[in-house]
Amino acid sequence: MASVSGSKQFQQERMAALRPEPCENNSPAEATKGEVGLVLGLGCERRTPAEEVIALAERALADAGAAPSDLRLVASLDARAEEPAILAAARHFAVPAAFYDAATLEAEASRLANPSEIVFAHTGCHGVAEGAALVGAGREAVLVVPKIVSAHATAALAGPATLRVGKRAQAAEVV
Repeated sequence: MASVSGSKQFQQERMAALRPEPCENNSPAEATKGEVGLVLGLGCERRTPAEEVIALAERALADAGAAPSDLRLVASLDARAEEPAILAAARHFAVPAAFYDAATLEAEASRLANPSEIVFAHTGCHGVAEGAALVGAGREAVLVVPKIVSAHATAALAGPATLRVGKRAQAAEVV
């Protein structure tokens, strides 16, 4: 049986590998290249309190065993580009926000863990949080934390496939 300290060291090394390269101008276009780091996909109802969205985002990071500094982008549907709660989350984590149209998010439908016909009927895509996270993180990314929900919001994290594999290895090591 492996020691817990060994798994903690593994987690620290794994998360260090995800630290994003600094962007010269921190623009969303530059930050969405999908090279390193985690992307937080967010969806919410209009006028959702910022505190609710931020708390859900922090829960997603905790579920991934990640730190706020591992986040490099907040992403969502373009219909939420002026939603105060999503913009507040980007400010809270000091990362850019990027917004994608429904067709771009729908192109990720086959990669979603939780596609929803109800979401499709309202937005034109089968998943806002998961789709936005995957688009922002790039073609090689995977869902690190599939969609989680609060009363009025959804969140998902996407990042390098090595993180998801590493998380499974860490779980096996602790058992």
